[in-house]
Amino acid sequence: MGLTGCGGPSSDPLAAKPYDAADQVAFSGVGEGHKADPDKPLEVTAKGDDSRITDVTATDSAGRYVRGELTPDGKRWRSTVPLAAGTHYTLRVSTEDAHGAPGRRTIGFDTTGAESRLRVTFGPQAGTYGVGQPVTAELSAPVKDLSARSVVERALKVDSQPAVDGAWHWVDDRHLHYRPRDYWPAHATIDVHANLEGIRVAAGLYGGPSKPLRLRTGDRVEALTDSGTHQMTVYRNGQAIRTIPITTGMPGFDTRNGTKVVLAKESSVRMTGASIGLGNSYDLMVYWAVRVTWSGEYVHAAPWSVGSQGSANVSHGCTGMSTENARWFFDTVRLGDIVKVVNSRGAMMTSFDNGFGDWNMTWDKWREGSALAAGRADGVNAAESARLRPQV
Repeated sequence: MGLTGCGGPSSDPLAAKPYDAADQVAFSGVGEGHKADPDKPLEVTAKGDDSRITDVTATDSAGRYVRGELTPDGKRWRSTVPLAAGTHYTLRVSTEDAHGAPGRRTIGFDTTGAESRLRVTFGPQAGTYGVGQPVTAELSAPVKDLSARSVVERALKVDSQPAVDGAWHWVDDRHLHYRPRDYWPAHATIDVHANLEGIRVAAGLYGGPSKPLRLRTGDRVEALTDSGTHQMTVYRNGQAIRTIPITTGMPGFDTRNGTKVVLAKESSVRMTGASIGLGNSYDLMVYWAVRVTWSGEYVHAAPWSVGSQGSANVSHGCTGMSTENARWFFDTVRLGDIVKVVNSRGAMMTSFDNGFGDWNMTWDKWREGSALAAGRADGVNAAESARLRPQV
């Protein structure tokens, strides 16, 4: 039996120290001090007939790999996903010669910066909100193409503790909302960020930096406004804590049905008849006003209608109550809390154009507004979905 001592010679070519393969490989679009175009694929080819490429790895400064394909004969490797703009890469190529001896070549290169950067601004501002508060994302430029929307949406991350099943919905070309299937859990922590910087979204458009966002939720506070019984019941974490006599919109000014979200709290606000097309019919200061639509629907103190509260609907669309009850309601709710109106003769609250009516859309319909769900519905298979991912 023949034995080789530790450190002794070996005829195995894989045990040899790799030689410098600079003369065996050529790079397309990189090297010679110029930056690579991120819109063009990265290519490595083997020179001559007596050498072949055995392995290629390309990573960015964050350690993310660029996917690529090596031809069966080992003569060419080509990236299969776009590079990121304004990023440094390290490219490592392994080769072997006609005798099987291993070679290696490592180079570093940079990609050119993006001509246009797509930035994302998340909302609302960091803080504590009610369980109905959607997360919003505003893009600095419109994104219309489905594949580009898919790239953007994959890069927008929402993580919550406890975890929930949620989805993004494209409101229009520049705005997205994120909500769970049901309301957020009480006392949850929600972290939002984007992995979009440097990523190719579309030709000439790359992701820019964005500021992450952290939100928290408080107790689950819901106000159920019943226009038929003229009562509002306020619940905290499922328990009724107060029932309030109210008045809602009179015929012709019926309060909108549906689920609304507290948008703002104003200790005093001026309301005029002119704002709803009634000329100079009234002009007064209203106190302890909780806004639920951008068009001017509030829950507020209405001392002039106390005689009708609990028995008739006499307002111009707002929910009125006594000053004492309005002050209590004002102090109890926070932005993002739920105000749901039922049994009114008014129209249903719209989803996006008058506040946060997101919860009036069914979950299945909500998910149809995701570019990822739309891609699956349009037959985008797993391979195509993988192609759309800029990097993993």
